[in-house]
Amino acid sequence: MPLLPLNVALDVKRAAHLLRRATFGATKDQIDVFAQKTPAEAVGLLFRQGLPDPSLPIDPKTGQPWVLTPVTEANSKGFELEEYFKKWVIGQMMSAGVAESDSLAYSAREKLVHFLHTHFTTITSKVGNSRSLYYQNQLFRQFALDGVSDPDVNFKNLTARISVDNAMLRLLDGNLNVKGSENENYARELLELYSIGRGLEGTQPPTTTPGDYGVYTEDDVKAAAKVLSGWDVDDTFANIDLTTDLPRGKVKGSPTNASSHDNSVKQFSAHFGNATVQPDPARLNGGNPTEDSAFDEITQWIDLIYANDETPKNICRKIYRFFVYAMHTPEEAIAIDDTIIKEMALTFVTGGYKIQPVIEELLCSIHFYEAGGAVTDDNFGGIIKSPIDLVVGTLRFFGVTIPDVAADTTRFYEATGEILGNVTLQAMSFYEPYDVAGYDAYHQFPIYHRYWITPNTLANRYNFIRDLFNSMAQNSMFDIDLYQWVKNNIENAKAADAGLLTMEIAKYVLPVTDNLTFDDATDDTSGLTAKRLNYFKARFLQTFDEAYWTQRWNENAADLDAQLEYLFNTMLQSPEYQLA
Repeated sequence: MPLLPLNVALDVKRAAHLLRRATFGATKDQIDVFAQKTPAEAVGLLFRQGLPDPSLPIDPKTGQPWVLTPVTEANSKGFELEEYFKKWVIGQMMSAGVAESDSLAYSAREKLVHFLHTHFTTITSKVGNSRSLYYQNQLFRQFALDGVSDPDVNFKNLTARISVDNAMLRLLDGNLNVKGSENENYARELLELYSIGRGLEGTQPPTTTPGDYGVYTEDDVKAAAKVLSGWDVDDTFANIDLTTDLPRGKVKGSPTNASSHDNSVKQFSAHFGNATVQPDPARLNGGNPTEDSAFDEITQWIDLIYANDETPKNICRKIYRFFVYAMHTPEEAIAIDDTIIKEMALTFVTGGYKIQPVIEELLCSIHFYEAGGAVTDDNFGGIIKSPIDLVVGTLRFFGVTIPDVAADTTRFYEATGEILGNVTLQAMSFYEPYDVAGYDAYHQFPIYHRYWITPNTLANRYNFIRDLFNSMAQNSMFDIDLYQWVKNNIENAKAADAGLLTMEIAKYVLPVTDNLTFDDATDDTSGLTAKRLNYFKARFLQTFDEAYWTQRWNENAADLDAQLEYLFNTMLQSPEYQLA
């Protein structure tokens, strides 16, 4: 049982670690509250709360939602609506318009929605329809917190429904896949990217049989394409899935005669037990395929995929990389696969293919907080923050809020547009990854999250912090009053002491803060070193000594905010702050 639970109160370091990974960021007060909780209590607060549905995105041109009704000439242009949709998603990550009591749990749900987006990716320019993107996002939200009593809400059923999702049908040419002229794009990516994968990263042996990839074959792809044939994008969004109550694609022909669906028996390889997928006679109409029979074949095929032991492991590897650590060598991958991933996959299968119980067990485990094993940097600070985590997480830490989209549409889009602009400058083309595999940082062995850092992106990360704390900055929606923040969040005795203030800020914004000291002689160099801490303090004090800072703080000097900018700029423009 490698995933033994941690049964003690978290403390500040662990609470900050949990909230950096499981949400889009927390305030100091929220970290302090969670520091008193056990992991089980904390995870319950994050994932077991009743939450409101998001406010609908608004088209500024009409002042009305556009996603539930047909777009008309009165609406903004299509590309503008796509941008508004992306900004709306950013607003959900910021918990825009959500009551403070729900904000953190809301953010945790949106982190799961984002995980599903990074897994079942999409590309705005290929989909070309904001309503399709919105309904896919809502589908993810419906399945994100799947640890509920309804057994049909699970990752396996999500895989079936994403297969006929309008955005996915457009992205991977499912609408071009017809009987007699099968398009294999989605069938191939469903196997390679979204379900069974291609084996453990960096350890796959060379294939000796042409067309056999070790866990599936080319013939499996061809047979799967036939299973998936005959569907089309429904631009009217009138075809409603009875389970999710959300629009989905439609079959070509009619619901009672899916004329473009291949109705033959589909044979799969030994990787799937030499099983077949075939139409259910009870669902046919006079021997002709129907929408019901065509979708039933998809569920049969998904059942076969998930019955293969490799599929749960591949899904759990992606969960592990997203929330814990990305293995950069085959040796690391094998060590984790034989222990942690094996345990996660067991929970996934026995729990009815639900991801929430897997994630909750992981976030409550000793392993999540203490790591260990084959490497030494696989827990605190083991992941480079994505641009979204950096930008949104920083704003949330300082208590920045933005209005609900309906309450102040103009300011909502201005604020989320500024956030999106910073994310783009840091090389995350949100909803526009380079290819259908998604953002490289989430899937590309062996680099993974290291893709986020280049000389240019690092400079833009630092520029974001500089502009955020620059009291003279122009044209920014965000103005953080550092003096007032310190006054509100740090005990006065600590705020008046330059050393204590530096250490206190470090505890909350940097991931590795054990045994902090300014004394080289007593420094155990286990994390943030005395040399590094002294550097932060020196940059903060500039030419002043510590006694003069104390005097100026107690006198409430006029330019304290300007001096605090040195401390926060130095600490948050550091390499350490790029880590989660």
